[in-house]
Amino acid sequence: MFGIKKQLDFLAVGDITTDAFIRLKDANVNCDINHENCQLCVRFGDKVPYEFVEVVRAVGNSPNAAVAAARLGLASGLVTNMGADQNGTECLDVLEGEKVDTSYVTRHKGITTNYHYVLWYGAERTILVKHQNYPRKFPTIGSPKWLYVSSLGEDTLEYHQEMISYLEKHKEIKVAFQPGTFQINFGLEKIKGLYARTDVFICNKEEAKKILGNQSDDIKTLLSEMRKLGPKMVLITDGPVGAYLHENENFWFMPPYPDPKPPINRTGAGDAYASTFVSALAMGKTIEEAMRMAPINSMSVVQKVGAQKGLLHLKDFDEHLAKAPGNYQIKEI
Repeated sequence: MFGIKKQLDFLAVGDITTDAFIRLKDANVNCDINHENCQLCVRFGDKVPYEFVEVVRAVGNSPNAAVAAARLGLASGLVTNMGADQNGTECLDVLEGEKVDTSYVTRHKGITTNYHYVLWYGAERTILVKHQNYPRKFPTIGSPKWLYVSSLGEDTLEYHQEMISYLEKHKEIKVAFQPGTFQINFGLEKIKGLYARTDVFICNKEEAKKILGNQSDDIKTLLSEMRKLGPKMVLITDGPVGAYLHENENFWFMPPYPDPKPPINRTGAGDAYASTFVSALAMGKTIEEAMRMAPINSMSVVQKVGAQKGLLHLKDFDEHLAKAPGNYQIKEI
């Protein structure tokens, strides 16, 4: 139901799902000569063994972000749609257990809750996705300090326009945008109002190239071109290389936090990075402090199965920062 009374620090908007992790052992990966365009391959028309299945509820870019913010001590909530089914009930239970406000969760009779299959091989994953088409309406959300917008289904263009109109009437709300696949596929023109209204924009390097239609590897070019779309601050991650930030006339680089052991699974690493950075800003941290916190949560997440098990509480960061190597510093580029 709608009508929350208290002001939230962090309100995430996006689809929720259950992820079923299927651990493969009899597969291989084929890439082109540049080690790009890789494909996960299994034997066709055969019985392929797997090691185990682990089911993880209440995940997705925005639910992951809402849980990350809640564990950091923020008043966090989620705007999402789900079915009035058992999977939906179990997802709702997880959110409430994480102290995520569910006042803006809408359940629909006769429509199932999203359910995705994660083919897990090595430390990487290939996800089979299906977003249900819900009769969505963007709710009256009051004035949360930060609205964190991420992955929504391909049927949500009108929903995005409703959200953009709401934000135009509520200039006091700060906006973070971490686009999902379908939002990128919409193209710039259809949701240009969201880019223009964004305070913090986050994506990875390959996504930036696709959004801009620019295959340049020059990170300053990508950051600058993204800024021209309207975001006040742009954060582009580049996997194990690190992350880059552009704000005002400044360009910064932040190295990754060293992994204590090889990653188990990289699902949710980007969500942890992005949501921790925004949460830190919502807590009043400086850009430098936010950039030092974000890689720590990302490092922790890849040590667990699923996108949320490894998310840290605020008290955990001091210990990791104290153990950080000397070069774990934000650098101007």
